[in-house]
Amino acid sequence: MPILDLERVQPHESKIYYEFSRFYDRIFARVFYPRIATVVRSLQIPPGARVLEVGVGTGLSLDAYPRHAQVVGIDIAPDMLEIAREKVERNGWRHVALLEMDAQKMTFPDDHFDYATAFHVVSVVPDARRLMGELARVCKPGATVAVINHFRSRNRLFSALDSSLAPITYRLGWKTLSLEEVLDGAPITPVQIYKTSPRSLFTIVVARNEKRGPAGGSEIAAAS
Repeated sequence: MPILDLERVQPHESKIYYEFSRFYDRIFARVFYPRIATVVRSLQIPPGARVLEVGVGTGLSLDAYPRHAQVVGIDIAPDMLEIAREKVERNGWRHVALLEMDAQKMTFPDDHFDYATAFHVVSVVPDARRLMGELARVCKPGATVAVINHFRSRNRLFSALDSSLAPITYRLGWKTLSLEEVLDGAPITPVQIYKTSPRSLFTIVVARNEKRGPAGGSEIAAAS
């Protein structure tokens, strides 16, 4: 696999995602999976719901989704998707479909999904606001959107630390944004914002797609 030029690498072309795709789960499973599983299960996704996960990567989160839902995972990195597909085949997950797709230019129709998730993705796409706008478009009115990410702290000291580390983290493939920056312009309204631990670097945001749609919106989303 060719080594990326880190001077030119874009945030979504992270060195971690490409060079270490085969080791990704070993490195991050213990750190990320427990939090992801807790969030997915807290959503109480009902039978028949359509669920979209953007940036599904190696499929680290797939085991957490209920088998009674229809789960579609997308990612722009073929190396990561190859590993995710191996998991799907090995586990016989017929409720999961995986597609190579840019989360900023999704080909899904409007108002298609009841739930959408984005775990540790916001920091690595070139335009996080465009991503959130796309999520709002492909999700039904009233749909639930769950995000896990590190956001810029409102604490001046920690915010300054994020800024000082920005040149390094950008070269490695990610950037730190505030939650307000990410949601700016998107009709996605947070319902819950919390952390699983006071010391955690990562924030969980559970939000509702507030865009206007046909009267009644999504029956599944409204019932959740």
